[in-house]
Amino acid sequence: MEYADFPERIDHTVLGPETTPADVRRVLGEAEQYGTNACIPPCFVPEAAEHAPDVLLVTVAGFPHGQEPTAIKVQTAVDAVRAGADEIDVVANIGRLRAGEDDAVRDELAELAAAVAVPVKVIVEAPLLDDAELRRIAELAVEADVDYLKTATGFADPADHPGGATVHDVELLSEFLPVKASGGIGSYERARELLDAGAERIGASSGADIAAEYRDQ
Repeated sequence: MEYADFPERIDHTVLGPETTPADVRRVLGEAEQYGTNACIPPCFVPEAAEHAPDVLLVTVAGFPHGQEPTAIKVQTAVDAVRAGADEIDVVANIGRLRAGEDDAVRDELAELAAAVAVPVKVIVEAPLLDDAELRRIAELAVEADVDYLKTATGFADPADHPGGATVHDVELLSEFLPVKASGGIGSYERARELLDAGAERIGASSGADIAAEYRDQ
């Protein structure tokens, strides 16, 4: 399958405790160069929106563990959108899912989705969940009226399920909502494999390299 809009499907990402303003500017410049989106920490959204107004900006809420109070997640998302974010990737509270508190998981996601007028992607941390749990959280996300499911943060990478994004998980989750595959995607070939499996978007810290491979093929 060919993807004429391939660069626009990539969220070129820089997230982590050591991310600096210079890192964000680098990613924004690469996004402008290759035509990708950029996924950055929420604290840098105001300056990023000013620095690169034509780049679609994605940011995160509840990242990376998803265990902040709901009000904090919602306020983070609201503030980010006001500052110029175009999309929000929010980490679901996997601990509450594991505890069987499905209503709390759904209600939190619904509250956040209702609070912002931009697409919301729910990070389900697939490497930590079995298929039954993945289906449960996908169903809760549908009920919460979010826009996407996202496979992983990249910060949870158990040895028995490495990489964060697998063909199996993408195929399963895409039965419910559009999927952003994220975690361990370092090449154009791997990105294409996940798109062919049903992913609509790719999140990768190697987003510029992947887009360059696409351009040079």
